[in-house]
Amino acid sequence: MINIVNLHKSFGTNYVLRGVDLEVKKGESVTVIGGSGSGKSVLMKHIIGIIQPDRGEVIIDGVDIAGLGESELYMVRKKFGMLFQASALFDSLSVWENVGFALLRARTYTDKEVREIVTEKLNLVGLAGVEGLMPSELSGGMKKRVGLARAIAHSPEILLYDEPTTGLDPIMADAINDLIVRMREKLSVTSVTITHDMQSAYKISDRIAMLYEGKIIETGTPEQIKRKENPIVMQFITGSAAGPIKHTGVTG
Repeated sequence: MINIVNLHKSFGTNYVLRGVDLEVKKGESVTVIGGSGSGKSVLMKHIIGIIQPDRGEVIIDGVDIAGLGESELYMVRKKFGMLFQASALFDSLSVWENVGFALLRARTYTDKEVREIVTEKLNLVGLAGVEGLMPSELSGGMKKRVGLARAIAHSPEILLYDEPTTGLDPIMADAINDLIVRMREKLSVTSVTITHDMQSAYKISDRIAMLYEGKIIETGTPEQIKRKENPIVMQFITGSAAGPIKHTGVTG
């Protein structure tokens, strides 16, 4: 479903991606881990076509999207749903308007049909009866669920998760992890997640890939990753300050 080949990207003198290779099979859940500033978000933006590579291929369902025009990219992006790190809800819109936003803009459904779809998706994420609430009336966990309902509103083939457990307490984070697993099982979607939360990565992933210094340095199942002898991987997954990874204070 997703095949990234020798992907390079720099911003001025900042060389972020240095030959990334990553394959995600149809129906698979792959999580990309790595520290702040390692290029995880830049990689995800390439997958959805927001950023064009300097060199390399980003193949989505057989189509290399690098260099596609905006109208062609739009058709590819329709395959995607995305849960943003901060949920990215519109403060001035109700829950039902947020979840149905893209459907309302497309004008291919009546308001009644959109409301029915919104209710169905909210029920799927465990939020019945909240259609009339405003984002300010929601907890952090509820906002994540509403964001996920919006991401699946148009029945995408691929779901992207940007740091899905950031800002949540451990119990709510685990509930979101359970929800991500359930979405994959119920909707048969392909999932790509970026995170530095190892508890989440172990729970939701078929495979984990570590991005370090612009390259994928290791991939494997959660159990394989736990047993890796690579000192970089070991330092990251154990959260140790001692090791080859040096904290620079760089964010991104």
